[in-house]
Amino acid sequence: MKLFSNTINTLENALNYSSTKQKVIAQNISNADTPGYKAKNVSFKSELNDAISTVSGKQTNSKHIAIQSSGRAGVTITTDRTTSYNHTGNNVDIDKEMSDLATNQIYYNAMIERISGKFNSLETVIKGGR
Repeated sequence: MKLFSNTINTLENALNYSSTKQKVIAQNISNADTPGYKAKNVSFKSELNDAISTVSGKQTNSKHIAIQSSGRAGVTITTDRTTSYNHTGNNVDIDKEMSDLATNQIYYNAMIERISGKFNSLETVIKGGR
């Protein structure tokens, strides 16, 4: 029997994703003037799509689509080597990075509020509703 629901684990993974994205964005911003530096990006959606596309299930009818599982999860850090914005070969778009930074901060704050609410609910239950 699990003491906590899977929600806390999911929120923890979301916070880990946001933390990793924050570090990558900070690295991109700090290297905006570094010659030859290529911007990095954190991807979770591709991992999610991979996981969804390889989910296993029981086929109860021959007309059902067969599904299989891989058990993969996590984030992927990729480097965009296809573009260059200036003569030094650097491809960091500072406006995009600052926008991503703000978006990620809002996402992180939302996840913090959600997990805090979960813990407050647990505290209320432990105290017997008082």
